[in-house]
Amino acid sequence: MTRHVVHAAAYAMLAALALASSAFAASASAVLTVESVLPPAWVERANARREPLTVGMALANKEKVHTGDGGRAMLRMAEGSAVKLGEGATLSVDDLVEKPDAKGGVVGASLDVVRGAFRFTTGLLGNPKGQRDVRVRVNAVTAGIRGTDVWGKSDMDRDIVCLLEGRINVSHGAAQFQMTEPNSFYIAPRTGQAQPPSRVTPQQVREWSAETEIDPKTGATRRGGALFVVVVPGTDERTANAQRDKLRDSGFPADVTRVGDRHEVRIASIADATEAGVLAQRMQRLGYKQARPGK
Repeated sequence: MTRHVVHAAAYAMLAALALASSAFAASASAVLTVESVLPPAWVERANARREPLTVGMALANKEKVHTGDGGRAMLRMAEGSAVKLGEGATLSVDDLVEKPDAKGGVVGASLDVVRGAFRFTTGLLGNPKGQRDVRVRVNAVTAGIRGTDVWGKSDMDRDIVCLLEGRINVSHGAAQFQMTEPNSFYIAPRTGQAQPPSRVTPQQVREWSAETEIDPKTGATRRGGALFVVVVPGTDERTANAQRDKLRDSGFPADVTRVGDRHEVRIASIADATEAGVLAQRMQRLGYKQARPGK
């Protein structure tokens, strides 16, 4: 009898551990999700498989987000912060975790800006729902973020970190310091010595900030968007699937929808008619001459 009780307790413990493990994994996978996308953009999974970046998609550890020429992306952290990427950017994500505590929980992440422009803004997507413990690495420069607005960029010549609001702890090689002055920036050149942080002009801040924004009327896909664009109108299933795959390989989140006995290739999650019209015109310029807003 005792042995059966021990076995039952062991099974119960294993089940509890499995449940906790799956709950943790689910929590980690929902830490960072896709809020809006201006294609082309892709996610590179941990197994190196690529697929188009799609609104509502949850990102996982060891994955990378890529934006192509003219592409942009905005990601949402679980506590309401926004992570923005400009065109030609690559962002590697890791250490995604959401841990409960007495103060409402802590959301953690390591964000590695491999190349391109990046912005992290707290509270942009609603009131904060907890604390954050985020580490951002812009190539050779690492910034520890807890409550702030920071912009950064990595290119062939240098790495830039610009503090717009709040504070960040910065490390670059042996140098470690804290930045607290709004509109101050630090540049780490590929060759030569880095200079101490200094102030940046408001005009330069506006120019840098524009590199990571998804402006209205650009044909972006957005969370909650209910409209769609028909890229390829009614055709046979085989042709529709081939056109969908071609678009997805190019970083556009296309899907096939059956309409009667025909099949359409669509891009969904468009916010309004203006955005749909802009995207349809863009697809026409890319060779899809029959592209049109959906009805």
